[in-house]
Amino acid sequence: MGSREIKSPEGLPETPATYDGVSNPIHSKKLGTHFLESDNRRMAFGRGYTGGTTPVNIHGKPIPDLSKTGGWIAALFIFGNEMAERMAYFGLSVNMVAFMFYIMHRPFTSSSNAVNNFLGISQASSVLGGFLADAYLGRYWTIAIFTTIYLAGLTGITLCATMNVFMPDQGQCDQLSLLLGNCEPAKPWQMLYLNTVLYVTGFGAAGIRPCVSSFGADQFDERGENYKSHLDRFFNFFYLSVTIGAIVAFTLVVYIQMNHGWGSAFGSLAIAMGMSNLLFFIGTPLYRHRLPGGSPLTRVAQVLVAAFQKRKASFSSSELIGLYEVPGKRSAIKGSGKIAHTDDFRCLDKAALQLKEDGVDPSPWRLCTVTQVEEVKILIKLVPIPACTIMLNLILTEYLTLSVQQAYTLNTHLGHLKLPVTSMPVFPCLSIFLILSLYYSVFVPIFRRITGHPRGASQLQRVGIGLAFSILSVAWAAIFERYRRKYAIEHGYEFSFLTPMPNLSAYWLLIQYCLIGIAEVFCIVGLLEFLYEEAPDAMKSIGSAYAALAGGIGCFAASILNSIVKSVTGNPDKRQQSWLSQNINTGRFEYFYWLLTVLSAINFCAFLYSARRYQYRAEQKFGIQEVVTNKQNTPARG
Repeated sequence: MGSREIKSPEGLPETPATYDGVSNPIHSKKLGTHFLESDNRRMAFGRGYTGGTTPVNIHGKPIPDLSKTGGWIAALFIFGNEMAERMAYFGLSVNMVAFMFYIMHRPFTSSSNAVNNFLGISQASSVLGGFLADAYLGRYWTIAIFTTIYLAGLTGITLCATMNVFMPDQGQCDQLSLLLGNCEPAKPWQMLYLNTVLYVTGFGAAGIRPCVSSFGADQFDERGENYKSHLDRFFNFFYLSVTIGAIVAFTLVVYIQMNHGWGSAFGSLAIAMGMSNLLFFIGTPLYRHRLPGGSPLTRVAQVLVAAFQKRKASFSSSELIGLYEVPGKRSAIKGSGKIAHTDDFRCLDKAALQLKEDGVDPSPWRLCTVTQVEEVKILIKLVPIPACTIMLNLILTEYLTLSVQQAYTLNTHLGHLKLPVTSMPVFPCLSIFLILSLYYSVFVPIFRRITGHPRGASQLQRVGIGLAFSILSVAWAAIFERYRRKYAIEHGYEFSFLTPMPNLSAYWLLIQYCLIGIAEVFCIVGLLEFLYEEAPDAMKSIGSAYAALAGGIGCFAASILNSIVKSVTGNPDKRQQSWLSQNINTGRFEYFYWLLTVLSAINFCAFLYSARRYQYRAEQKFGIQEVVTNKQNTPARG
C-alpha cells in the first residue's frame, strides 16, 4: 500500500505528544509535525473538492470567468436584503412595546419581555439557519427560504394592527384608564395570534442573520491581492447598511405610525421586505456560491465519538500508524481546504489516530481526518470571544426599552421640532453612521500610529475597544438617571411618569446613546470579521451564527435579569417598589444601571483573558513529500 507523508507548515510547535499528562520523548510521535495519508480510505463526505473554497454558480458548476460575477456589485444586492431585515427588526423592537401597551392593553413589563423574547428568538435561532446553510442548502437558498418566511410574519403583524377583530375594544380606554390598568385587555386568542406571527417573523430571521454577511463576503476572491482590504471594508459597509435600516425604522416608520396608524407602519415594513426580496432574486446571476460541505453537526459528532472510542489509546503505542488525512491537497470535506494540525485539545487528536486495528476502510465514526478534528478545535476556540459580547447585547436590549421609558419623562423638543419618544434610539444609529463614514479617513490612521497595525487595530482589539465604550455608556446612564429621578421628585413629577418635564431635555440621553453606538461599531463589526476569517471554510455560516447567538442570549439574559431584579428588589406585600417599577420615578433605574456597569467590567476582564490566549489561524500551506513505504514500515518520524 502506497502512502504519503505530509509536513505541516514550518513554525508549528514540535512538542512531544503526551498522554494523561505524561511525556515520553523516546517513543512519542511529534503529531504537530507529521501526519499520515492513506490512498485507500474512502471519503466519508463525497469526493475531495479541488481547491477547497472554489466558487461555483447557482447550479454548483465552476464559474469559468470570475470577473463577470461577485465583487461589490453583487454585494450591493445582498446589502439591500440585510437593510430591510434590520429595518423590520428595529421597527418592531421599538414599536411593538408601545403597540402592546396602547393597543393590546398589556403592562409595560410583560410587553417589554415579549419583545425581548422575540429579539432573542430572531437571533438565537440563527444557529439553525447557519447549520442548514453549511450542511444542505447553501447560503443563497437558506436566505431565499427564510426571507420569505420573514415576509409572511410581517404580513401577519400588519393584519393584526389593521383588522379590529385582532384587537381589544379601544372605545372606553383613555390615558388615565391605561395608567390604572382599567382598559379591556386583549383576549387570549388575540395575544396568541400576535405572538405567533411575531415569532414566525423572528424565526424567519434565523436564515438571514447568519448567512447574509457570509454570503456577501463570499463574493470576493480570497486569492486576490486585496482580499483582506476588501473584506475589511465589506464588513464596515455591511454594518453601515444595517445602520441605515435602523435609522429608517426609528424615523420614517415612527413618522408613519404617528400620522397614519399602526397598520400603515407595520405594512411599510412588509413592503420594504418584499422589495428587498425582489432585489435579492434579481441579483441571482451575479452571485458566487460555495458548496455546502455536509452536516457540520455530523462531523463534530463523529470526532467526539471517535475520540471517545480511542480515549485509552496511547500516542506512543506500537499500534499507532500516524494521524490520518486524505491524500493530496484536497480535503474530504466539500467546500473546505485542509487545515494544519495543532497541539490544542490533544484529547480530540485521538479521533484521527490511525491504528493497525482500524483496517483498510474504517468507519468515519471511528477514524476522522486531521482537518475534521481541527474544525472542531476551531469551533471550541472561537466560543469565548462571542460569549464575551453577550453583555454588550444585553445592554443594547435594555436600552431599547429602559431608555424609552426615560425619554417619556423628558422634553424631546429640539427648537420647534418635537421628536417622538420612540425615535430616540435613532441617535446611536446616527453615531454609528458617522463613525463608519469616518472610519478609514480618521480612526484607522490614528489607531495605526498607536498600534502599528496596518488596518488600525486587529479584530480582537476592536472588540475590546467596543466593550470598553459599553462600560462608559452604562456608567453615564446610571449617573444621569440618578439626576433625572431626583429632579422629577423635587419638581412634583414623582407619580406622573408619562408626563414630560419641560425643563429637562431628553438630549442628555445622547451621551449614553453615542457611547453605545461607538461600542457597537467597534465590537460587532470586529466580531463579524473575526468569526468569518477564523471559522473553518465549510462552517462560515456557523461562525457568523455565533455572533447572532450571542445577541439572542443577550436578549434572553435581559429578560431573565429583569425578572430577577424585580423579584429580589420588590415586595408587593410591603408595598416596596422594585428597581424596575413601571413608574420610573418611584423605581431605582440608576441602581440597575450600576449593576450593569459592574457586570460589564467583569465581562471585560474575561474578554482580556480570552483574547490574550487566542492565537489567530495561520495561512495553511502544505508541502507534499512523496515517501515510498511498504505496509510493514512505520512512516511517522520521531
